[in-house]
Amino acid sequence: MSAKSVSELRTVSGNVRKVVAGALEESGGLLRLAPCWVPRSFLQPGKRLKLDPKDLYAFGLNRGGIDERWFASTTPCANEGRVPDEGLSYVVFGAERCTLKDAVQELGAGLIGAGIYNQYKRWPVYSKFFDNMGPIPHHLHQSKAQAALVNQEGKPESYYFPPQHNATGNNFPYTFMGLEPGTTKAQVRKCLEDWNKGDNGILDLSRAYRLKPGTGWLIHPGVLHAPGSLCW
Repeated sequence: MSAKSVSELRTVSGNVRKVVAGALEESGGLLRLAPCWVPRSFLQPGKRLKLDPKDLYAFGLNRGGIDERWFASTTPCANEGRVPDEGLSYVVFGAERCTLKDAVQELGAGLIGAGIYNQYKRWPVYSKFFDNMGPIPHHLHQSKAQAALVNQEGKPESYYFPPQHNATGNNFPYTFMGLEPGTTKAQVRKCLEDWNKGDNGILDLSRAYRLKPGTGWLIHPGVLHAPGSLCW
């Protein structure tokens, strides 16, 4: 009999303590999570996530190719048309599985530590691999104060470009960051007014930095950035 895929396992959605305890005992204290694949309809996958090529469009062509793998995620993916558990990491033990989100809700500080749980009452972070053939559009993330206005968390981002996943740099291994000194509000506003005209020229106001495997950086909230095509 062939091994079952993760999606074929029995999903436990209540009283998940037994599944989590079994998984921890089996691994010697490490909570090993099943791979969590996420597609994006507006980006082309870079084919460096060690995913079988025939599975790149496993969610369907209309959903786009898989270009992200999420780690230790309790955050549902906000994709349009997503499947119910998209973006959620699973704990696997034997023939059963449960979401990390349910595990944290039930075990709380005993699983993630009192410091984090007492402040957030959940697991508030996750990591991911981005693997795109080209760059991502120029954008920025909200600060803690800005995000609090809509009951969300701020979003700083840190990047590392692992040499093991970057034998090729793909189409554009450069990241645009910030705005050039002397850029005026009127110039930025003109780019926003030209939003629906294709290339609105926003990158003409920014500067590109060459990406190098084995390096990385921290992008603070409020800083414009257009990540390049290395896997990170």
